[in-house]
Amino acid sequence: MDFSTDSVDSALVAEFERRFQAGIAQRATEADKAGGMPPENWQDIAASDYLRAFHSKEIGGLGLDGVTQAQVMETLARACGGSYWSATMSTLVCGKLIATYGDVVEHRRLLDPLLSGEKVACFAVVERTSGSDAGTYRTVVSPAPSGDGYVISGEKARITNGPNADLAVVFARFDGAQDGSGPGPDDWCFAFVDLRQDGVGQFSMPHMGLRAMPWGGVTFDNVPVRREDVVPVPLAQFAHGMAWGWLFISIAAIGLAENALQATVEHASRQVAFGRPLAHMEGVQAQIAAARAEIDAARLLAWRASWHRAEGRSVYELIAMLKPYATEMAVRVVQAAVQIHGSWALTPDHEVERLYRDAPMNVIGGFTSNRLRELVADTDGLDITTFQEFDWLAATGLLDGPSGLAADQDSASAATTAGAR
Repeated sequence: MDFSTDSVDSALVAEFERRFQAGIAQRATEADKAGGMPPENWQDIAASDYLRAFHSKEIGGLGLDGVTQAQVMETLARACGGSYWSATMSTLVCGKLIATYGDVVEHRRLLDPLLSGEKVACFAVVERTSGSDAGTYRTVVSPAPSGDGYVISGEKARITNGPNADLAVVFARFDGAQDGSGPGPDDWCFAFVDLRQDGVGQFSMPHMGLRAMPWGGVTFDNVPVRREDVVPVPLAQFAHGMAWGWLFISIAAIGLAENALQATVEHASRQVAFGRPLAHMEGVQAQIAAARAEIDAARLLAWRASWHRAEGRSVYELIAMLKPYATEMAVRVVQAAVQIHGSWALTPDHEVERLYRDAPMNVIGGFTSNRLRELVADTDGLDITTFQEFDWLAATGLLDGPSGLAADQDSASAATTAGAR
């Protein structure tokens, strides 16, 4: 293994866990039922300095190593998945994008309130009629008619913190031309947009799981953006910028799976069937053992990716492997938990029922699994970008004439006609 856990601040991690379990975890069921994050959750998160855990001391962070960061993330993910998504999206994803692509001195005015918890940020990427295909995005940043800075117009939807964010990091088409010719296919940018101004609309959208997470969209109607808050970004760099998001979603899944496994062990130990606890049955033992191995495998890969990412190294291919594995693993672990719990797991307000709804949200969020697998294949040397038209049907012979059911029907019809004669 090429990372070390010697520098992990175990006492700090334990303190985060104690605080979150004493407060946020106790409110998780009610937050899910209410469909929103209790104000006390955000207060607890800000007071704990969680929002500073992922940044350097130079910009007001705690300066933690990567493995400690990953362990701190898991403490909040296990307490409440929706609250974890909201807080980590704001400080880790948006904060890192601002610090990486912006100017640290200029953009301290944006970073300071995010790290203190005074303000919340959202990462506005996908749109109402599109998903992970950036070529379909229509939100555009263009020169302001006054000649001072830019304006942004468009709509983003299905966005974490969309309904309540104060600041948006928007991935948009960039029209830097003054002649109105419009953006080209390779013109993209990150725009840091103040959402507390005229021309901005925010709305909520219902969602199956992670219901404590604010989720919805933002509309922009010629909203002013400072010139220094628009950063051109080549499309090829976009996926690398998403790596922090893939990491935090993976850790959300790991924490969820750990909760499901813990609940399953407790249930199997106390539930008696056919004269003995479920834990004495080999089939149950096998499912629990398999879950334990998969969770630990995902956690080790997450630690490795977080270690390298915090050190400033590229972990693009590691996290592209981690995200599909961890999120789909969590679904398998929760499904096993449902089987072992039986009908209890399908009862509203039961922890496993909530986890059963939360798990698929991690699979879909951030980037689809199949697209990430394509990226992994690409890093292994496969040319996935070359497209050649191919007639899939001709090679099968299906276009040569009636066959299969159609031919059988024709034969049956002929036999029926002959019999009638």
